Amino acid sequence: MTATATAMSAAKPTFPEAVATWAHIGVTSFGGPAGQIAMMHRILVDEKRWLDERTYLTALSFCTLLPGPEAMQLATYAGWRLHGLKGGLAAGLLFVLPGAAVILALSVLYALYGSLPLVAALFTGIKAAVLAIVLEALLRISRRSLKNTTEWLIAAAAFLAIFFLHVPFPVIVLTAGLTGYLRGRNLSPAAAAPVAIASAPVAVMNTLGTITIWIAIWILPLALIAIAYGPDHVLTKLGWFYSKLAVVTFGGAYAVLAYMAQDVVQHYGWLNAGEMLDGLGLAETTPGPLILVTEFVGFLAGYRSGAGGSISMGVLGALVTLWATFAPCFLWIFAGAPYIERIAGMPRLKSALSAITAAVVGVILNLTVWFALHVIFRDVQEAQLGPFYLSSPNLHTIDWTAAGLAVLAAILLFALHRGVIATLAICGGLGWLVSQIG
Repeated sequence: MTATATAMSAAKPTFPEAVATWAHIGVTSFGGPAGQIAMMHRILVDEKRWLDERTYLTALSFCTLLPGPEAMQLATYAGWRLHGLKGGLAAGLLFVLPGAAVILALSVLYALYGSLPLVAALFTGIKAAVLAIVLEALLRISRRSLKNTTEWLIAAAAFLAIFFLHVPFPVIVLTAGLTGYLRGRNLSPAAAAPVAIASAPVAVMNTLGTITIWIAIWILPLALIAIAYGPDHVLTKLGWFYSKLAVVTFGGAYAVLAYMAQDVVQHYGWLNAGEMLDGLGLAETTPGPLILVTEFVGFLAGYRSGAGGSISMGVLGALVTLWATFAPCFLWIFAGAPYIERIAGMPRLKSALSAITAAVVGVILNLTVWFALHVIFRDVQEAQLGPFYLSSPNLHTIDWTAAGLAVLAAILLFALHRGVIATLAICGGLGWLVSQIG
C-alpha cells in the first residue's frame, strides 16, 4: 500500500461519524455549488482529512463532466469513497433531504400566502456570509490546484470564456480536457497517481449491473405513475420533463436552470416569470443544492392541478420532481466512481483531468463574481457589445446591509478565524435584526 493510501486508511471515519458529518453538511450547505464545494473542501480535506487534495480535486473534475448538480454528486462520491454504496447513499441523501424539507415547507407557505419577505430578510445575512466563504475557498483551491503557468492560463481563459463570452460549459470542459490530454503525451507513467495504479481493475459486468439496477430504480416508479395517472397528467409530465433534464443538462445547477426556466414558464405554464425568480431566491437562500428550485416548481405545478389547489397533489409533484432530478445522480456516480482513480493513474488522462480542474477554478470564479453581484446589488443588467456580454450592476441599488455583512463575514473568517457555522449564524441573525429595525 502506498503512503498516500496508508494516510487515507488511517483517516477513514466510522460510518456513524461520517453520517453525522454528512448531516451537518446537508443542513449548512448554503450558497449554491460554489459555496457547497468550498464547504466540503474545508471539512473533508482541511479539517477531517478524510480525503487528500488530489482525490478531492480529481473527483471534482469528474463530477463537472456529468449532467446534474456537481456538488451533490461530489458528496455522493466522497461517501462512496469512504464507505462504499451505503456511504454514497448516506452522503447523497443527507446532502439533499434537509434542504428538500425546507423547500417543501416554504413551497406550501408560498402556495397559501404568496411571497415570504421575512424568509428573504433572514437569509440576506446568510448569503452575505456565504459570499465570504466562497471567496476563501476560491483562494485556497486555486493555490493548491493551479501548480504551473499553463494551469493558471487555463483557469483565466475559462473564466473569460464563460463570463464575457457565455461559451457553453461543456465546450470549456472539453477544450480544457483536450488541451491537458495533448500536454500529457510526454508524461511518464510515474507522473500518474500511485493510488490509482494500485487500484484493482473494474469488472465490466459489475458496471453494467450497476447501470441496470439504477436505471430501474430511476425509471420504474415514474413509469408506474404514468400508468396510474395517464400520459397527460401533470405528474407524468413532471417525471418526463425532469428525467430529460437529468440527462442533457451538463454544467451544473446554473446550466439546469438555464434549460429549465423557459420551458417551465412558456411551454408548460406551471409558473410565471416572477414566481420562477421567487423559487430561485428560496433555493439560493436555503441549504442544499440550488437545483432544489425544481422541487418548488413541481410542488406548484401539482398544487395547481387540483381544483382550488391541492396540497397533497403538490407534495406528490415535489416528490416526483425530486426523484427524477436526483435518482440519475446516483446512477452516474455509482457507475463511474470505480473508474475515477484509474483514470488519474493514466498520464494523459491525469493531465486532462488536471486541465479540467484548472478550468473548474475559472468556473468557480465566475460563480463567485455572479453570486457577489446578485448579493450586493438588487439590480444587475446584462449588456451585449459584439461577442462580449457585460454584467452591469445598478450602483444605486446597492444593498448596504448585504455589503456590510459580507465585509463582517470576511473579517470573521479571515482575521478572527471564526468557524463557518458561527459566521453564518452571526450574519443571518444580524440580517434579520436589520430588517426588523428597518
